[in-house]
Order: sequence, then structure tokens, then C-alpha cells
Amino acid sequence: MNSDKSITSSRKKEHLEISLSGDVTFKTKTTGFENYDFVHDAITEVDIHKINFRTKFFGKNINYPFLISCMTGGTSEAENVNAQLAIVAENLNIPIGVGSQRQALENDDFVESFKIVRKNAPNVPVLSNIGASQLVQFNSMNPIRKIVEMIDADALVIHVNPLQEMLQKEGETDFKGLLKSLRFIVKNLDVPVIVKEIGAGISYGAATKLLETGVKGIDVAGAGGTSWAGIEILRNTNNDNYYFWDWGLPTSFCIKEVYKLKKKYKFTLIGSGGINTAADAAKAFALGADIVASARVILLELQKNGIDGTQKFITSWFDTIRKIMYLTGSKSLKALRKDKIMRKDLLY
Repeated sequence: MNSDKSITSSRKKEHLEISLSGDVTFKTKTTGFENYDFVHDAITEVDIHKINFRTKFFGKNINYPFLISCMTGGTSEAENVNAQLAIVAENLNIPIGVGSQRQALENDDFVESFKIVRKNAPNVPVLSNIGASQLVQFNSMNPIRKIVEMIDADALVIHVNPLQEMLQKEGETDFKGLLKSLRFIVKNLDVPVIVKEIGAGISYGAATKLLETGVKGIDVAGAGGTSWAGIEILRNTNNDNYYFWDWGLPTSFCIKEVYKLKKKYKFTLIGSGGINTAADAAKAFALGADIVASARVILLELQKNGIDGTQKFITSWFDTIRKIMYLTGSKSLKALRKDKIMRKDLLY
């Protein structure tokens, strides 16, 4: 790893600032959710008042299948953000992930920016996080166990981000040995492992290889929301890489394709990547997601309206999803996945 211990923290601070202040969404590519519409059920017999969203997430009961996605940590600014997001998660009884804990393996300067999540959210699922490019460098389980124990995590997220690493001026592009490392970690770690992209999506083929290692969760994190390629291009002010701003597989496509693997593998499918509205979330569920996740839209809401506003924001989504389920004759999210959505071009 880089010997300059300030680099990771400085980079994290830049990422946070750019994601909050800059236009970092995809320019032309979308999630693809706009291509779908729900199938109206004129004779619905669903009791809208009996629809509830309580479920389990890696062994823990949660009130809503919504994950406050892995975002930040490793800076002084991140500690306050994580502290507030953790309160939201605890109050709503929903899972929350922390940003990459790489910085906490380099030094202890900002370890509290990660620990505050478990401190403020003692009863909900909390996800640890490290990058694939760091994972392949580890020679033992010690770093992994350290970051998991740091926040008493219920699961470990490994984020795969070859596009970002390729464009990042400090990037580490060597992913050789990743699948072997994943198999080793899955076998020796006491908590389940989730693999997520960060905005370029996970294909059917890639998901198959990941599931063969024994991972228990796939977070597709598809294209159409925040472009991390865009963030790195803005950091580098390098227009030579502008083509890659819109690189990736749309979120709707990833969910639909990876969902097919449910026939062979037992895993949790997390739909994320540009899920910015209740309708987006409902369509992600209808296409196969077990749980949905959002990051930037939650961060912006927190910045604008604080903890209370963020809680209302999330619960309002599920009020809308409940109405969609009623109008499609879906008494549960499982029922919503059964032919309750179709491509718009088939409606005419």
C-alpha cells in the first residue's frame, strides 16, 4: 500500500466534496427503469393496510428492505455524516454500510469515523467495506478481521471498481487473484461476504463467477446514477478519459440478469445504482431485487433536511411502493416480482 498515509484520507475528502457539489451523474446513459411500467390490476383484492415490508437481512430483522449504501469514512467530515446516517438507520431499523476502510488500515487518525456507525446504530445490520484491489494484496486474514471487528460488522462488502481504479491518478489496477482471494475469505470469515460494483454494474457472467466463490450477496450497483468515472475525471481534470464517464451496464439490466441466477444459487440480490425515487425502487423490486440501496440521494437529503427529513424521505418511498403494490395486486414484494412489470414498448 502507499506509504503516504495522508493520500487515502485526502482522496476520500475530495470524493465527498465532489459528489455533494458537482454534477456527477451519467450524461447520456440511464438506469433503464424508465423503459418499464407496472401492470395495473383493476380488480386488485389486496388490503393496502396489511402490506408490510419487514424482512431479514443476513439474519437480522429489518423494517424496510432498504440499505443506506456504503458511502464514506476516513475523514473528519465523514464522521459527522456517518454519525447522522447511523441514527437514521437505527431509528428506521434498516441496514447501513460504511465507506472503504482502507484508510483505517493505514493509520488510526479517523478510525472513529467508522466506529461511530456501530455506536449510533447498535441494533441494525452494519456492513464493513474494503476494495478488491486491496484485498488481493493481503497475505493473511488479519486486515479483514480487523475492519470487521472495528465496527462489529454483520457482513463484509468487497467493492470491485476496475473502472475507477483505471481512471484514478492513485489507482491500483491489479485485480489478479481476486476470485482466489474471495474463496479464501468466504471460507475463513465468520460473517457473509457481499460483492458490489460502484456504478458500472455486474453482469450475469461476472455474478456467476462471484457466486461460485461462495459469496452470499451481489450488489449490482449499475450505471445510471452517480458516475465514479466522472468523479475521477473531475478530480484529474482529464478530458482524455471523458468517453468513460458513461461506461457501464444499466442498473435495470443488471438486476434482471443477475436475478436469473436465483434458480441455481442462494444469495441476496441488492439493487443499486441510480435508485433515486420510489418508482425506481419499486421497479428494482419487480425486476428481482431482494433489497434496494441508495447513496448520493440519501446524502443530499441529509445535507438538506437533516436526520428527520432523511427518515421521512425513506419512509415516504415505501408509502408509495405500498400503493404501487396495491394497484398491481401484489400483497408482498415476492408477488410484485411475478409478472407485475413490463417493457413500455410492449404496451403499444
